[in-house]
Amino acid sequence: MLQTAACAQALDVRVCPAGPWPEPALCPAALDAMPSLWNDPECAAAPSDLEADTASPLEWSEEDLVLLHWRLLREVQHLAEPDTPLEEKLDTLRWVFTERAKDGQPFSFVSCLRVVGCSPLSPLPYCGLVDPEEVRDRIRAAVKPWLRETLLRYPVWVREAVLDHPDWIAARLAANPQWLNEETRRIALQGDLFA
Repeated sequence: MLQTAACAQALDVRVCPAGPWPEPALCPAALDAMPSLWNDPECAAAPSDLEADTASPLEWSEEDLVLLHWRLLREVQHLAEPDTPLEEKLDTLRWVFTERAKDGQPFSFVSCLRVVGCSPLSPLPYCGLVDPEEVRDRIRAAVKPWLRETLLRYPVWVREAVLDHPDWIAARLAANPQWLNEETRRIALQGDLFA
């Protein structure tokens, strides 16, 4: 396992005023090497074309899989951005802090750290096994300021609801990611009937 300082250097963990946060920096050469699926006409096929082509399985190279693991890990950096929607932050936090029994599953947070840290095809320089608990501890230390900054963008009633009933809010957002925006807009237009 890497020591904390080596983990921070390998994952380019930076310290911001709100605390340490992982922002894996991807060099321009690695960006150029990434498959540009959004520009590939074959990948931009209409959903009906995709449904018709269920007989032929998608071919994923090992490099594509490593880059997919890398892309998932890059979602962690959005936790520090106040403009990231609350639902996205909660989803990323659920992924990072999932039950330990799921750590060995493909595309789990721990699996992504292992693949990106150990694969020679990774856009990062080789850093070996990274202790997921060290990374989780760094995220845990900074999550309150990150969430506070995001919640300051919402009306007071939203902040109170998130603090008083986080599971209820999370369930509503899981059912409808736009629920919070819809409720905020509705209350702004008609006012809070219970205020």
